Amino acid sequence: MLNRLRAVEWVGDWDRVLACVMSRRILMREYLRRAALWAQEYSAESAWPFFDVSEYVDPGFRLSPETAAELDAYLGRVPGSELRQTCAGAVRLAEMREQTPAAMPDLPDLYEPLVLFYERGGEFVRDDAGGLDLTGVSFRPGTPQGNLSTPPFRALGETVLDALDTTGRVSYYAADGGRAPLLRRRVVRGERHDELFGPDLRWEPTDRLPETEEAVKSAGLVPLDEIAAAELIGDAAGRASRQPAPRPCGRRGRPRP
Repeated sequence: MLNRLRAVEWVGDWDRVLACVMSRRILMREYLRRAALWAQEYSAESAWPFFDVSEYVDPGFRLSPETAAELDAYLGRVPGSELRQTCAGAVRLAEMREQTPAAMPDLPDLYEPLVLFYERGGEFVRDDAGGLDLTGVSFRPGTPQGNLSTPPFRALGETVLDALDTTGRVSYYAADGGRAPLLRRRVVRGERHDELFGPDLRWEPTDRLPETEEAVKSAGLVPLDEIAAAELIGDAAGRASRQPAPRPCGRRGRPRP
């Protein structure tokens, strides 16, 4: 975990950060949900959302001296107290999980969405109204109670996150019941792009989306939010990973024994 954090570019390239704005928004949303669960578990609502939860899980826990020294040296280069708190918490909770796995609650990994957020573009900052500036999009954190009802985002794989990132105003669609294939409509500077998430795990042009919303509904397609779209992308990636590799062929094209 510490090595992952060391690789983060806290003030990243502007174009790269903007290219990841959609995945970063959904990762922050998932972190806030998980942080609300952990805060509820340990009565830490007053510390929510950016806190070192290890202090509540086991106040007597201490890192190994070597890791503690390396963490302290690293935190001196991290901008902002909330970033430092979460980086410290991610490292301490990771070592706590290794040393005393039985002490861990049955809750989703708290810091993984936030570390992925950092890896995909670096820091966030607070605006004057208390909102979160994620670079390219503003985000209101809300309250712990409000975030407990947020739908979970479990598909944290790179394929899913990359597929969510794009430009323009995006609408997702699938067959009634949320079944694949997944389609999306992007509007970029007034120009429409209709795309389908194909078996090669890439977006490709499609003519399967009717022009009007009424016609889309008549075709048996329903709109999806980002979370539902991400789940379909994750399902497709899972199926692709389970497919057997093609068998190599000999000189005459016959499968080798």
